[in-house]
Amino acid sequence: MKSRIVILLMTLLSVCHVRAQYNVDRLITSGEVALHYEDYVLSIQYFNKVLALKPYLWLPWYNRAVAKFYLDDFVGAEQDASKAIELNPYIEQVFDLRGISRIRQEKFGDAITDYGKAIKLNPSVSGFWLNRALCRMKTNDYDRALLDADTIIQRWSNVATAYSLKAEIYLYKKDTIQADTWLSKSLTVDPYNVDAWTTRAYIALNRRQWRSADSSLSKAIHLKPKVVRNYVNRALARLNFNNLRGAMADYDMAIDLDPNNFLAHYNRGLLRVQLGDDNRAITDFDFVIKMEPQNFMAIYNRALLNEKVGNLRAAIRDYSMVIEQFPNFWTGLAARAQCYRRLGMTAKAELDEFRIFKARMDKQIGIQQRWSKEKIKEMRKRSEINIDKYSDIVVEDEPHIEHEYKSQYRGAIQNREVELSLLPMFQLSYFTFTNGVKGYQAFDTEVERFNAKQEPVRKFGLTCNVGHEKLSDLQSKQIFQIIDVLSEGIREEKNVQTRASLLLQRAIAYTDAQNFSDAIADLDDFIALDTVSVLGRWQRAVCQSLQNAYDASRGQNVNMKVAQAEGDFAEALKLSPQNAYLYFNRGNLFAGMKNYERAIADYSRSLELDPRLAEAYYNRGVAYAQSGKLKEAQRDWSKAGELGLYEAYALSKKFGEK
Repeated sequence: MKSRIVILLMTLLSVCHVRAQYNVDRLITSGEVALHYEDYVLSIQYFNKVLALKPYLWLPWYNRAVAKFYLDDFVGAEQDASKAIELNPYIEQVFDLRGISRIRQEKFGDAITDYGKAIKLNPSVSGFWLNRALCRMKTNDYDRALLDADTIIQRWSNVATAYSLKAEIYLYKKDTIQADTWLSKSLTVDPYNVDAWTTRAYIALNRRQWRSADSSLSKAIHLKPKVVRNYVNRALARLNFNNLRGAMADYDMAIDLDPNNFLAHYNRGLLRVQLGDDNRAITDFDFVIKMEPQNFMAIYNRALLNEKVGNLRAAIRDYSMVIEQFPNFWTGLAARAQCYRRLGMTAKAELDEFRIFKARMDKQIGIQQRWSKEKIKEMRKRSEINIDKYSDIVVEDEPHIEHEYKSQYRGAIQNREVELSLLPMFQLSYFTFTNGVKGYQAFDTEVERFNAKQEPVRKFGLTCNVGHEKLSDLQSKQIFQIIDVLSEGIREEKNVQTRASLLLQRAIAYTDAQNFSDAIADLDDFIALDTVSVLGRWQRAVCQSLQNAYDASRGQNVNMKVAQAEGDFAEALKLSPQNAYLYFNRGNLFAGMKNYERAIADYSRSLELDPRLAEAYYNRGVAYAQSGKLKEAQRDWSKAGELGLYEAYALSKKFGEK
């Protein structure tokens, strides 16, 4: 009897262990799916649950580090990656992640160590060698950086960045002849190498070959149009061959891209002085002084401008700040004395004039003269403090190229370029996202009927998450709470219809939580209980499509599952043949299969049913473009933009330029 009890207990314990392991595996998978769909906050919630159960597993630490990295939490990413390495020091991707996280924090020495270990584990990845070489260059270890670059060139002769890296190192070593040689080799391997064109521009700037610098920077800007420093440097080149309009346009673009850029504001202010645009020049110097309250060069420039436009008290304030810092700056004293006299403050003016006389300075007292053509071309380095150079164009102390480190982890991309990709399917959701379309709200009678009749725990609606908004931390917690409440209800509910309603609601919650496998399981049970539900087949087809995209990214064959999703859409359309959203979704399915003809047909049918469905115009435009029909694509994107989906205009412009 005792032995039977022991066997029973052991069986129960093993079942519990298997179930716990199964739950952890499912949590990790759900977190990885959320990572795939860039829902990083939600993925962290899943990995937190895993780590609360099994903190000794390296994989959830690594996955959570990835999520934190993409949220720009580089400190947290480094810490989690360190824990993963502590638990399993034999995975090169983790060293890569920690290395790139350290680079983002400018901890180049530590990053060199990480890439050294990654190379030992897998020396066949050129990106590891390249990142280590870049970090060594950042720490001024030029000789070993050159050795790493030579290794890359020897093993991967088609990696153009290695050649341009050598050129940049030689530029730092003041060997412009060698730098030019390696740049030529880099551009022979890859004429579209942005780093090579930028380095060539710096060499030209250093040699004062202004038109050559302009040409090289124009190529770099064409290939990578959002690097602020390139606009600032091209403006410098253009100033020196008197292309003032082009220089002003470059400063304007630099400030549009980076409103806090010091050099662009300062130099634009100087250029506006040259062009006689005094009031707007004052605005630029106001901004510079707000950024750097002790920048006496800018303060003196603003003083001159305030005096010129008649704002004498402001001019006196600025002159006084400069004179306090530079007591022997006689030109400033003379200018302040003149302002005092114009205000009738004769006693103060005479004090300043006496200081000048006492010092026996023979400088003329008068209005600052307009610059000559030679004056506008004079430059000073940013760190150089010489009040006599107040009107010189400012340049960086050292040339600086913004490198793109080679890693599978790219980080959050700001100002992301518009890509030729489909807007997602319409799906049921407990959260309403901004669709990006003004004056239009997705509405479906089946959804409204369910909300009115079944009184769900939380009303749901339709969303096509155009802006790709992700759940916030609060929303993630809310959705897990909804799942817990519904799970408890399903366990206790005996009524078939009520149980079916709860299954659909939980499936929608699982979908919002990016747990598509559990959502599909609930929808299978729901459809078995309600075979004529449009919503059930609709949501199951969407979930299956999303799960298929994740599985395909992992190399799995998903052809059979794609056919299942297509079958669900077909059945749903039989039940609801006037549903524009179903045609739109099936169009997405066909477009994903590269069957653009059928996709265009479905988008067109969707628009016949709902002519204001901007998303359908947008996606049909994408399908046309993929088919090589750019005129039709442009027409559809124009209509989508007209209906309020303004992202379509950016896509139209991009392909119009092509």
